[in-house]
Amino acid sequence: MNTSLLMNQHQMASFRANLLREVIMTRKLLTAVFFVLLTFALVPAQTYASVTQSQDEALLIQKKKKLAALKAAEERKKATLAAEAAKLKAAKLKIAKLQAEKLKKTRVAARRDCVGFMQCLFGKRRYSGSAFSSGGMSNRSMRKQVAWNETKYAPGTLIVKTPERALYYVLGDGEAMRYSIGVGREGFQWSGASKIVAKQEWPTWTPPQIMIEREAAKGHYLPAMMPGGPGNPLGARAMYIGGTIYRVHGTNAEASIGGAVSSGCIRMMNADVIDLYGRVKIGTPIYVYQ
Repeated sequence: MNTSLLMNQHQMASFRANLLREVIMTRKLLTAVFFVLLTFALVPAQTYASVTQSQDEALLIQKKKKLAALKAAEERKKATLAAEAAKLKAAKLKIAKLQAEKLKKTRVAARRDCVGFMQCLFGKRRYSGSAFSSGGMSNRSMRKQVAWNETKYAPGTLIVKTPERALYYVLGDGEAMRYSIGVGREGFQWSGASKIVAKQEWPTWTPPQIMIEREAAKGHYLPAMMPGGPGNPLGARAMYIGGTIYRVHGTNAEASIGGAVSSGCIRMMNADVIDLYGRVKIGTPIYVYQ
């Protein structure tokens, strides 16, 4: 019995020793497994971070390339627009030069058809023999008495109808005196209502400063003042329109009557302006229509 008890105690001690060794071995194994798993867990995280960083760098590089390409395209577009603008400017300059040369040739040709500077400036380019006497005057008349039904105008009123190239002096009783006239050229026509504020026989011509400067730019030099007489472009009589620089006057370029050649004044045949001058009084109303 004692022997059996001793054997059991020995076996129990051996079992405990084996169990302790197994526990120690299991612990070591579990520790090794833990470190192995920990290593495998850390490596993918580092690898993912590295891959993500590489992708971000690649996207940044790609974005920079796109921005550079857009900038280059914009620069090319600007260069193309600048080249087109330069071509357009050159074309405009060429056209302006051609037009200037054409205008110059036209003016030169027109001067050849004129008889003196004043005739070129104030009259048409070709004149019949009856249009000019030695003094630039004639007794030709282009007036006639006509029916008049515009009752809103009182007798003694002047009405200028630019499109008709006509001036009417209302006589009353349904009649008016119609005078053929010359009017302002393109850019110098006007309209309005005023009165005759002054009258002058054989008027002195004092060109407005703006006309002197305009003609000087064309190479024409006007006198500051020209005494009245047959050679004066204002002709035999002048009636001055209040509030304007314009007049109703005669002309030494009778062929210009019926045309649009003046700088805004109303021209008449000298015989006609003498007739009208005798009818018109200071304060006579005048209406100019375009």
